Amino acid sequence: MTTALVTGASSGIGAEFARQLAARGHDLVLVARSAAALEQLAADLRAAHGVRAEALVQDLSAPDAATRVAEEVAARGRTIDLLVNNAGFGTAGHFAQIPAEREHEELMVNVVALVGLTHAFVPGMLARGSGAVVNVGSTAGFNVAPYFATYGSSKAFVLSFSLALWSELRGSGVKVLAVAPGPTQTRFFERVGTEKAAIGAKLAPPEPVVTSALRALDRDRGYVVPGRGNFGMAHLMPRRPRKLLALIGRRVTRQVADALSPSAAR
Repeated sequence: MTTALVTGASSGIGAEFARQLAARGHDLVLVARSAAALEQLAADLRAAHGVRAEALVQDLSAPDAATRVAEEVAARGRTIDLLVNNAGFGTAGHFAQIPAEREHEELMVNVVALVGLTHAFVPGMLARGSGAVVNVGSTAGFNVAPYFATYGSSKAFVLSFSLALWSELRGSGVKVLAVAPGPTQTRFFERVGTEKAAIGAKLAPPEPVVTSALRALDRDRGYVVPGRGNFGMAHLMPRRPRKLLALIGRRVTRQVADALSPSAAR
């Protein structure tokens, strides 16, 4: 039986990945900061699907988070066959007003931990000739995102990094997938600080997002943008000139900054 490690598994898309992977028969290592939520989800999955599901509590903003997770996985005698890098959060507002330490934590979770965990587990997958990595990005990674500058840029990294690895590892037996959801019913907007951050968008439930992701992984698609509207937003906008796109994006997202000013997202 294969084992999947899912970060950010305590709620939202991460918890849904855990549920759908358990239904497929995967054992699970669930990673997040919330011990109570992880333990409850693990118990529910064991009862519902008869899989081995364990909680691993770790703050992924810590500098050595990926190393700690990998060491704990090894200490438990687990081999990771599928890595789901779902953990992440966003900041929004006027860049100069957002605390630098908060954005540092954001990059540690969205980028550094994601790369570190991929480094930790991909070599073993390559040695076995099988495995997969799923990195959860965002449609924000396709376009310039004023007032979400650090968040959007971190998700652009996730897309580029994932597709580079997908190309590099083709033929090795190891699959890589980037998932770029649009606005989804998660704690993202709560953590950003205002529901206005959704900019009037209809929030999709996590279930179809994860279903689309796993279907795309099965087909080794490289990346997927769940939802037709999201796909259009990500691909049909003109790519040039970039400065014009930045100015257009500013008009769309300015209401978020105004709603948050003078405080940044917490």
